[in-house]
Amino acid sequence: MLELSTGAETPADLIKDTTEASFMADVVETSQTTPVIVDFWAPWCGPCKTLGPMLEKAVVAAKGAVRMVKVNVDEAQMIAGQLQIQSIPTVYAFFKGQPIDGFQGAQPESEIKAFVDRVVSAAGGEAPGETLNAAVEAAEEMLADGAAVDAAQTFAAILAEDPNNAGAYGGLVRAHIAMDDLDQAEAILNGAPAEISGSAELEAAHAQIELARQAADAGPIAELTAAVEADPGNLQARFDLALAHHAGGDVQQAVDMLLELFRKDREWNDGAAKAQLFTIFDALKPNDPVVLNGRRKLSSMIFA
Repeated sequence: MLELSTGAETPADLIKDTTEASFMADVVETSQTTPVIVDFWAPWCGPCKTLGPMLEKAVVAAKGAVRMVKVNVDEAQMIAGQLQIQSIPTVYAFFKGQPIDGFQGAQPESEIKAFVDRVVSAAGGEAPGETLNAAVEAAEEMLADGAAVDAAQTFAAILAEDPNNAGAYGGLVRAHIAMDDLDQAEAILNGAPAEISGSAELEAAHAQIELARQAADAGPIAELTAAVEADPGNLQARFDLALAHHAGGDVQQAVDMLLELFRKDREWNDGAAKAQLFTIFDALKPNDPVVLNGRRKLSSMIFA
């Protein structure tokens, strides 16, 4: 398993309040070796109360690769004036005594994480987001190689570091699907944090669970093929044959059969062919040729 936890500094070591008297030491001098993120705030500033904790969380997650200094502009008006702080919250990042990045106003947590990653990378460090992304890629390789248990352990370790990592969360669900533990996969999916519940990674995992449950009930391909050949108008047999082909790993054949069913009767069974196509597309990567070609053909039929 990958070891993801490094560094022993506490939040108190990484985050501090500063004053006009200590600004040079806390920011300019410290930034000679470690980038320092400076949060300009005030007690009366509503957005500051939201931004500050999210910024602190991202700094702590960087495990010493960056530090944070908080400046109350009401108590440090000279510093705010020198740096031309026009509104708050304003955030600057310093390295080697110079500002290297910054932003104004409230930001979503994803943007704050990306900001911290940029600052760490600009200073030559290894951004926490990059580290976790590499770990997700490694776990995906394990899963592709059939090592589902190892992959699940690695995805879980990533989530211990970042519970909102959609890639790791979706990967953990898919690892349990690969282990034929669909109930556990569904339980994990249902327990996803609200912040990522609508992400593409979790939508794909949900679609894969649905397809895996269908595969368990798929009929024999030979018998279904014979039924379709005997009666081309038997749309239920055609639909069941598409499910059987998908269960057998022939995704392209399944898509082709569903497209043909949609062409014959797009309203059959409350639009089941189109719904099934979307489930298959959602389960695959967006740039998969099966998805790109299938969506194009389906769109051409819908808008014909």
